[in-house]
Amino acid sequence: MPRKGMRTVFFNSPSPTRMTPPASPLPHTFSESLMEENIEVAEFVITKWDSLLESNSSHCNIGSLFSDDNREEAKLYLTSVKGLQKAMQYLASHQASSEKLVRAQTLMQTAMKRLEREFYQILKSNRDYLDPESVSTHSSARPSTARSSFSDFENESENERDDNESIPEVERVSLAAMTDLKAIADAMISSGYTRECLKIYKIIRKSIVDEALYHLGVESLTSLQIQKMDWEVLELKIKNWLNAVKMAVKTLFYGERILCDHVFSVSDKIRESCFSEISKEGALALLGFPENVAKCKKTPEKMFRILDLYEAVSDLWPEIESIFSFELTSTVRSTAVNSLIRLGEAVRTMLTDFEMAIQKDSSKSTLPGGGIHPLTRYVMNYIIFLSDYSGSLSDIVADWPLTIPSPLPESYFGSPDNEESISSPISVRLAWLILVMLCKLDGKAAMYKDVALSYLFLANNLQYIVRKVRQSNLKFLLGDDWVTRHELKVKQYAANYERVGWSKVVASLPENPTAEIPVDQVMDHFRKFNSAFEETYTKQTSWVIPDPKLRDDIKISLARRIVPIYKEFFETYGGMQLRKKMWVESLVRYTPDDLGNYWSDLFFESGSSGSVSSSSSRGGRSR
Repeated sequence: MPRKGMRTVFFNSPSPTRMTPPASPLPHTFSESLMEENIEVAEFVITKWDSLLESNSSHCNIGSLFSDDNREEAKLYLTSVKGLQKAMQYLASHQASSEKLVRAQTLMQTAMKRLEREFYQILKSNRDYLDPESVSTHSSARPSTARSSFSDFENESENERDDNESIPEVERVSLAAMTDLKAIADAMISSGYTRECLKIYKIIRKSIVDEALYHLGVESLTSLQIQKMDWEVLELKIKNWLNAVKMAVKTLFYGERILCDHVFSVSDKIRESCFSEISKEGALALLGFPENVAKCKKTPEKMFRILDLYEAVSDLWPEIESIFSFELTSTVRSTAVNSLIRLGEAVRTMLTDFEMAIQKDSSKSTLPGGGIHPLTRYVMNYIIFLSDYSGSLSDIVADWPLTIPSPLPESYFGSPDNEESISSPISVRLAWLILVMLCKLDGKAAMYKDVALSYLFLANNLQYIVRKVRQSNLKFLLGDDWVTRHELKVKQYAANYERVGWSKVVASLPENPTAEIPVDQVMDHFRKFNSAFEETYTKQTSWVIPDPKLRDDIKISLARRIVPIYKEFFETYGGMQLRKKMWVESLVRYTPDDLGNYWSDLFFESGSSGSVSSSSSRGGRSR
């Protein structure tokens, strides 16, 4: 059969799926015939749905091409658009002025309007299913379930449909919507309708991001507005920000980035531009807040909120760097970095101010009873809170050398071999603050007129410091050696207190309590002991030792130092064998057991204020 006849049979046979088009000049090439076929198929499919659109224009959900009931129609529509695109490309190259090209362009415009409407409708009707939390959860959990392009949409297999049916309803709808959006975006972008597609996407998704940030309490505040706020108001805003930032970064922006990357995966440039316009404004408002707070007036009391802000940004930095990795969102990364820098500078300033406040403490009054000084409590509680931020503080002080008049004493940290403790910048910094406080306490101890009370004051305060270190993160920062050495220092202060405070009582007893001595010397020892014990006891009834262990240790130590000697002396010269003598009855006021009972009342904050007299002797005292 002649070639011409073959073309006539092949191309002019009646089609069961469409009406036979009007007669037209026979195509001259095989490619031309295929392109005309594409145009005819596209015209049939596109005009069909265009007429449905017109007839149902008042009902947005009626006639949706991408509904579950029309999956096959949607695939056919996208296939026809793809074929029409190929035909236009061919005609533009070979028949640029032909009526066929004009006809194809008109069809494409109609198709794009339809896809534009579908794109908008999917974004709006699936708003709840395309929230960032759902997108981030589903996409990370099942990345393979979403098709990668609209060509994949055409070739959906039975296995993929079965997989989708096994997914929970919410996740299935979310994945289906993401797939449909991507298929439409691919079709519109490849057909030259990128701007129309992006305009719809940006408007809808930016409104979702902005609304989510609003509900999280994120405000766009200027530096001047923040600086004018009372601290109580600003602290509330900081708390709100701390509650919002993790959700905003890890869920909102992360989910939005995943959705944008998926829908516009066909072009890196497009997805970069799209994500930037949607998220940049909100992200800058969110991550610029800490930097503005850092510019406010700095006082030590604000330290921990500043550290909270620093820690939050620092912890989220890997996510921030990954989510806003595009060049167009580099200002978001820069804002986060600047916030960290400014917050770090604020912390350094406040640490310096805190140290100066300790050094400048000028209170001259002594604490009654030698108890825990308010400065000790305040500074230690402050430093303990600082130790809870050791990770962030380590970053902040890493390149900030400690400037002190002279090196820290080796004995302060421990042996020179303990390099781990010495080399930690945050350990050195916190140890230095404690040392500054200890120096101030030495000065306050000197204000006591009674030397014994000075030593008791130092023992009490250092014991408090050591106990606080043991019970907090400071133990790990300062090390066991630091704790051990300062515990020894507490024992030295306690021993000095016992030596000075009870020296008269010890001196009143004979060196050898069982040696035979004249009666007048026996009487003199008893008189001196009574006088010394009563004077010392009466004076120290108002002294306190808040720590139970230290209190018991000192009482036990005093008992071991005095009671054995007194007991031997008492049994030798104050026992029943001498009771018949009147001077024994009048001078021996205390039994060895009495001493323990008297000590049991000492050093409590509500200690006895009564006097010691013979009226309470012999029978002992009840606790």
